[in-house]
Amino acid sequence: MAKVVTYFSSKGSTILAFAKPRLSTIWKYAKVELRPPTLGELSEVPLAIQKLKLSAQTGKWKQLTVKEAFLNTIVGAEIVFWFYAGECIGKGGIVGYDIPGAVNWDIHF
Repeated sequence: MAKVVTYFSSKGSTILAFAKPRLSTIWKYAKVELRPPTLGELSEVPLAIQKLKLSAQTGKWKQLTVKEAFLNTIVGAEIVFWFYAGECIGKGGIVGYDIPGAVNWDIHF
């Protein structure tokens, strides 16, 4: 254990010098991306939905490049994954919802 502490104490300044600019970059983008939307941004939502509907009707989605389609797919998958993560957190497990009175265990066993 003493070797580990000695190693990291000697390399601490090197690790800090390496990590500091990267952490400041991460923090800069996190402050922008992870904040809740403002009221001004909420007014743009109906316009974005209307634009999405129009592009679906006109077939504009067929003109996407492979990179754009891939990125859109990744974003959609991320939304679905966060939805399911929220569901698992909300119901307290992966299996299913706990419905009181749904099963009478005295009768089944």
